Amino acid sequence: MLDDRKLEVLRAIVEDFVDTNEPVGSKTLAERHGLGVSPATVRNDMAALEDEGYITHLHTSAGRIPTDKGYRLFVDRLSQVKPLSSAERRAIQSFLEGAVDLDDVVTRSVRLLSQLTQQVAVVQYPSLSRAEVRHLEIVHLAPNRLMLVLITDSGRVEQRVLELPAVVSDDEVSQLRSVFGQRLHGARLVDAPRALSDLPEAAPPALRPVLTSVLSVVLGTLVERPEERIAIGGTANLTRHALDFPMTLRPVLEALEEQVVLLKLIGEVNDPTTVHVKIGEENSVEGLRSTSVVTMNYGPGGLGVLGPTRMDYSTNMGSVRAVARYVGDLLAGS
Repeated sequence: MLDDRKLEVLRAIVEDFVDTNEPVGSKTLAERHGLGVSPATVRNDMAALEDEGYITHLHTSAGRIPTDKGYRLFVDRLSQVKPLSSAERRAIQSFLEGAVDLDDVVTRSVRLLSQLTQQVAVVQYPSLSRAEVRHLEIVHLAPNRLMLVLITDSGRVEQRVLELPAVVSDDEVSQLRSVFGQRLHGARLVDAPRALSDLPEAAPPALRPVLTSVLSVVLGTLVERPEERIAIGGTANLTRHALDFPMTLRPVLEALEEQVVLLKLIGEVNDPTTVHVKIGEENSVEGLRSTSVVTMNYGPGGLGVLGPTRMDYSTNMGSVRAVARYVGDLLAGS
C-alpha cells in the first residue's frame, strides 16, 4: 500500500499529464502542487511509484507518465466525482425533456454526452430483456379487424393490425383486453410466453378461436425480442487525441464499427448506482486496449463514453452519471 504522500504525488502526475500531455518531472510537481517537500523527496517518491508500476518514463532523462495501473489507482482513490454546475444540470434536463419519443431521447443523449465530455458517446436503447409491459391495448377497427398496441415501461411502442377469421363483437374485444391485461401488465417481456402459456384453456370456450389468433401475434411479433440497438456519436472527437493513439487509432475505429462490441461494452454494466471505469488493458476487446471506457446503467439500458486513457476521469464520470440519471428518470416517467 502507498502512503498518503506517494498517493498525492501520483494524483499530481495524473492531473498534470491529462492537462498537458507532457511527461511530468519532480521539480515541476514540487513547484506546482505545493506538496510540502523538496524536489529530491518527490523524485524518490516517483522512483518508488515507478518500481511499483504506477508510472513509467519514455526516455531516461524524461519526466514520468501514468501507466494503466496508475490510472486505475487514481480512479479508485477519487474522493469525489466532479459535480455538474446548476446551469449544466438545467441544460441537460431541458435538452432531454424536449425529446418527442424514444429515438429522440437516445439521439439527444448521445449528442449531449459527446459534447459534455469531448469523447465518443455510446447509448444503448432500452434492453427488452429488462423491459416490462406497461399496457396492451386492443382496438376494434372493423368487425373482423383488431389493432394491438404494446407499450413498455422503457418507452417502446409497437402496434400490429390483425385480421381475424371471424367477426367479433365489442363485448368480446373488451374480454380480450381484460384477459391479456391481467396476464401481461407489469410482466417482463421475456416472461410473457410463460405468463400466457395456459391462456387459451383458461378463456371462455366461445372466445378461444379469436384469442388464439391474438395470442399468436402477441407472442410471435410483439413479445419476441428483436436485436438490441446502440447509438454512437462523437467519433470525430478521437482526432482531438491523435497523439494518444500512435499507430492504434485504426483498431479503435474498427472496434467501434462492430455493434456486438459496443453492446458488450455497455452490457457488462448491471449496477444502476455506480459509474464503472475500464482502463486500457482491462478492456476485453483487443482493439480498445488503448482506451478507457466510462459507463453507467440508466435502468433498462446503459450508456457511456470512450476515449484515451489520458482523460479527465472525474469530469467524464460526473457527466456520464448525470446523463444516465436524467435518462432513467425521463423514461421511468414517460
